[in-house]
Amino acid sequence: MDPRQAALHFQTRRQLLGRTASGIGTAALASLLNPSLVAAAPAKSQASLSGTPGILAKPHFPPTAKRVIYLFMSGAPSQIDMFDYKPRMDEQFDKDLPDSVRMGQRLTTMTSGQKRFPIAPSMWNDKFTQPGKQSDAWVNAELLPHTAKMMDEICLVRSMYTEAINHDPAITYIATGHQIPGRPSLGAWLSYGLGSMNENLPCFVVLTSSWSAKRDAQALYERLWGAGFLPSRHAGVSLRSTGDPVLYLSNPPGVDPSTRRAMLDGLAKLNERRFEAIQDPEISTRIAQYEMAFRMQTSVPELTDISHETQATLDMYGSDVTKPGTFAANCLLARRLAERDVRFTQVFIRGWDQHGNLPRDLPLQCRDVDQASSALLRDLKQRGMLDDTLVIWGGEFGRTIYCQGGLTRENYGRDHHPRAFSIWMAGGGVQPGISYGTTDDFSYNITENPVHIHDLNATILHCLGIDHERLTYRHQGRDFRLTDVHGRVVNQILAT
Repeated sequence: MDPRQAALHFQTRRQLLGRTASGIGTAALASLLNPSLVAAAPAKSQASLSGTPGILAKPHFPPTAKRVIYLFMSGAPSQIDMFDYKPRMDEQFDKDLPDSVRMGQRLTTMTSGQKRFPIAPSMWNDKFTQPGKQSDAWVNAELLPHTAKMMDEICLVRSMYTEAINHDPAITYIATGHQIPGRPSLGAWLSYGLGSMNENLPCFVVLTSSWSAKRDAQALYERLWGAGFLPSRHAGVSLRSTGDPVLYLSNPPGVDPSTRRAMLDGLAKLNERRFEAIQDPEISTRIAQYEMAFRMQTSVPELTDISHETQATLDMYGSDVTKPGTFAANCLLARRLAERDVRFTQVFIRGWDQHGNLPRDLPLQCRDVDQASSALLRDLKQRGMLDDTLVIWGGEFGRTIYCQGGLTRENYGRDHHPRAFSIWMAGGGVQPGISYGTTDDFSYNITENPVHIHDLNATILHCLGIDHERLTYRHQGRDFRLTDVHGRVVNQILAT
């Protein structure tokens, strides 16, 4: 059968719309090469590509945030040692966790074989303070002295929970709304729904950071910022800290910009012919991504050049800010991306998996992130950007009050704990200076205002003007969404 005839038998809804829109690929290429040529064209004839609107003609309701910076602590920070102050545990040192508290909870294979579950109070309980003038939230001021100074800007949520108990499904779950890989990530959903605000940079950028604690850590897979079944143009673009920020961004020897431009023009014509033959929407994506790469050859070097930042700004982020790939350097880049209206920036840092030697490793991890996280908030605020930039700090689950392995006054480890953990949010329409949700004396069970990770994602989308139940994508015969069939907006933490 002729390929064109064969394609007619397997066309998708998008392919059909592509044909009836008289060449969606041509419109996409034209909008990238010269946006003014299509400025007056109907929205439905333009592709949802970088620098153009998403599938929503406009948000469902007025947004409080234009962009998101998500600081992801991969490995699960210990809420008991950082934010969830439990002083009564001091008198429970080395006593067994009561069965009435554990209630038969599922355990990981790392502690399921233990004969007992001895309680390990935080060795920093005497370092917790309530430093805010407005906020009543507790924070470990020795581990997080800079964050402590920003508690009046922060909404601390101490009642997060999830069903996943191991790292990979848990990170996949909070990033994509499902424990099994294959779904689009949060940033991809935002790219699909709202599109890009910048024609020269991706809508969704990912930065991965170095860390100071133990060297072995859980892997971060590209699917955590992938597009899943959405068109691939919505996937996050990861910027590297060594060499070209994006692979093959620089022209090879002997290729100048005019040669590259001529090559892309010729390649676009070939892709257009192929698109006309089979109407595959991924060809339009390919055209757009080639053009984005061409533009990034100018925009990315300018983005990563921090030589024009003031010394006061660099000092605010700390001495690591000039070391590419550190969390401090990535937080500064996140602010620079926000200035350029990148919709979603996700900064990952690994190493938070303290099954043992927590008193040694946790201070190192906190030192990596504390000053830079605080500086990011201060920097955004002084530039007038915190009001419309939502900043999120957190991991995939929490850690247990009971010790994994041997317990002493000076050393202990903690296993995974999905039933209760802490995150914080700031800016972008979230109430500043509040704490929300409580846990029992063991930081084990939530006693007030539980917040599931679906609720968190629904609330993030709400801040960007999206009804999480209405942002859907038809795939394999059903409508999918980030929050699956769950989730509620946590209105109590939103500014009125």
